[in-house]
Amino acid sequence: MDAYDAEGGARHGPDPEPALAPRPGAAAGHGSGPESAPVLRPGAAAGHGPESAPAPRPGRAAEHGPDPEPSPAPRPRVAAGHGPGPEPSLAPRPRVAAGHGPGPEPALAPRTGVAALSLRYQIGAAFALAVVAIAVCVHIGMVFLHVAPPNTVTKQHGKAIDDWIYPEFEQNWKLFAPNPLQQNIAVQVRADVREADGDLRTTGWYDLSAQDGRDIDGNLLPSHTQQNELRRAWDFLVATHDSDNRPVGLRGSLSQDYLRRIVVLRLQREEAAGPGGVLDRVQVRSRTLNVAPPEWSGEKVSDQPVYRVLPWWPVPAAEAGGEQR
Repeated sequence: MDAYDAEGGARHGPDPEPALAPRPGAAAGHGSGPESAPVLRPGAAAGHGPESAPAPRPGRAAEHGPDPEPSPAPRPRVAAGHGPGPEPSLAPRPRVAAGHGPGPEPALAPRTGVAALSLRYQIGAAFALAVVAIAVCVHIGMVFLHVAPPNTVTKQHGKAIDDWIYPEFEQNWKLFAPNPLQQNIAVQVRADVREADGDLRTTGWYDLSAQDGRDIDGNLLPSHTQQNELRRAWDFLVATHDSDNRPVGLRGSLSQDYLRRIVVLRLQREEAAGPGGVLDRVQVRSRTLNVAPPEWSGEKVSDQPVYRVLPWWPVPAAEAGGEQR
């Protein structure tokens, strides 16, 4: 038990040092004793050792010396060996290559097509496109009216439609064969030949369709002429002539001239006129024979050929001499 002075009540012996306040951030429950580490001086770098003079203890009597200066407020803890953190930097500026200024503005894409033309040529191109578009629309309309069922427009303007369509843009349904051919049609021709002495001689019948058949048979790539020239010419003539073999309209006369030129060329290839002879006139006929029905069918058809004989056509001198093309 400590002894006290009777008069002053002062306790004998040195005063115990008060416990230091815990450092900021110290975890609770880690000990209640005084902090063992000395207080750092303001501005002293952490890790450089404590200050040589201890901090004054609170509660000392005035006679023990002047009051110590109050310690400054503690600064935020900084990692050892590092100074205060850098100030926040401003937004980074765009990186520029060393020795270069700001990059050039992007170049505009070059104009192409109609936009690259001058105004005068742009107007010309627009006009040409408009003309082409109108021509295409008119053509499509004409083809539609040609293949459409009879109507008021085709009845009133049928001739104008036919003049536009024939012969270059003819349309038909033969590709789909709604009525397959059930007959074999052969085109034949004969000629009157004027001999060198002035006499006339009539040749026999040349089967031109049979010649085309022989040329096509075994030919992997037959020409369009061998397959279709003679056949289409005959179909053209039949469609533009009446039952008395008279041409109907201008197209009838055109089909007649077309077929005549074809048969004259064929006769000249066969040298039908002979040495010194000249073709004076020609006559064309068709030989139609029904295709025999299959054995399982009970249909009965005639097996006798039917002939359609056209009148004699005089051969112009230019064609007779082999000058036609």
